[in-house]
Amino acid sequence: MNCVQEARVTTPLDTLLSRLGTIVPPRAIVTDPAAIAPWLTDWRGRYHGVAHALFEPATTAEASAIVAAAHAAGVPLVPQGGNTSMVGGATPPADGTAAILSLRRMARVRAMGEGQAVAEAGVILSQLHDAAAATGQRFPLSLGAKGSATVGGLVSTNAGGTQVLRWGNMRALVLGVEAVLADGAVHDGLSALPKDNRGYDLTQLLVGAEGTLGIVTAATLRLVPAVAARAVAWVGVNSPEAAMALLRHARAVTNAVESFELLPAESLAAVLAHIPGTRAPLAGAHPWHVLVELAVAAGEDDPAPLLERLLADAIERGLAADATLAASEAQADAFWRIRESISEAERATGPAAQHDISVPVATMPRFMIEAAAACEARFPGTRASGFGHLGDGNVHFHVRAPAGRDAGRWYAEDVPVVSAFVHDLVTAAGGSISAEHGIGQMKRGELERLSSPARMAALRAIKRAFDPGELLNPGKLVALAPSRATQ
Repeated sequence: MNCVQEARVTTPLDTLLSRLGTIVPPRAIVTDPAAIAPWLTDWRGRYHGVAHALFEPATTAEASAIVAAAHAAGVPLVPQGGNTSMVGGATPPADGTAAILSLRRMARVRAMGEGQAVAEAGVILSQLHDAAAATGQRFPLSLGAKGSATVGGLVSTNAGGTQVLRWGNMRALVLGVEAVLADGAVHDGLSALPKDNRGYDLTQLLVGAEGTLGIVTAATLRLVPAVAARAVAWVGVNSPEAAMALLRHARAVTNAVESFELLPAESLAAVLAHIPGTRAPLAGAHPWHVLVELAVAAGEDDPAPLLERLLADAIERGLAADATLAASEAQADAFWRIRESISEAERATGPAAQHDISVPVATMPRFMIEAAAACEARFPGTRASGFGHLGDGNVHFHVRAPAGRDAGRWYAEDVPVVSAFVHDLVTAAGGSISAEHGIGQMKRGELERLSSPARMAALRAIKRAFDPGELLNPGKLVALAPSRATQ
């Protein structure tokens, strides 16, 4: 029997763990597989990775030390916040070469001032809402994952939501960013200067970069006055074109239009069928529906009478078929629950190819009708429809599988073909294959396929300048070599 045992090969991760053991507190290093396991799968359950270490810094200094040590050891890092990515953007690669860098312990609101707040990357969106509300202000961005999505993730994905129509997405709400760059250096851009002409805007480069250029550790965010009163209505319309005309009419009358959501009758039917406690807001049947909200700050006129007059005028002009104004906050919340439950309800109806896309605002009504017809003609037995934020051109466009189609085969065999077809339609319409969810790993190949050589060359040049070793969030958004981007 050979008693000579082969020496264990020291890996880059071993080297990193050894170095960090003397640099950061033990609490910041997690190697227990059971503790890491919940963070290896994306929110939708479609991507599964492997990581043998998870780092949890509590301060920017600790984050900087971890990134610097990882850079020296050649260990890739996958930044994570709430792990609510819809495109596999926070899931480690399956080969186990990367470690996870969780920002969840960096969860302080560092400052809350007039018109702005400084929040660390791990602050949960709902907590930021509460902190702002305590000062009579609000952060005007909300989404379904507000109880788990974090500031760092929202910044890194340029998140949107239902209030983009009035306030813009994260790019419009981020005034400054603090981030750790690939070599561990800290970019301190939190000062939020109204005028700063020192060349390239690093804040805006980091917003929407999905952690591939630097790891956001804190952000200075815009706040607006708290809502003193709101008015919410549910409107039945005959077509997306009528809904667009209604939106234009509303915005001509008031600048208080906070949200304007469009959904087809079949989405409403799915919610009523699968979400307990929901009920149809209108008595009659309508092919399309609009959820509209006006919101005002203290000292401004009550929006309810204005919305009531606006809708009465719209019905008289033929822009709306019927409408009802929420009589209480509870009823307003019930209307919003319908809108926010669409994805859950449609999942209950069976497998679907889901797309987060955008097209020019003026063409969105026509696109929703024509794209659905094109998909149903190209893929017999499918049902296609879109819903979304009409005023900013963002369509959540779903193509549901034919009845009886096996879900596993649908996702493995059909969805890639269906999605490529939808993305071709979007590109032909001058739109984007990602409106608010990002590229992640899900859409990286499609970004490469559909983007111009000039765009891809620019994206790679930026990535190469910030992270030439591809150690930050590998496999997401863009790869330096074109051949790797389509693997």
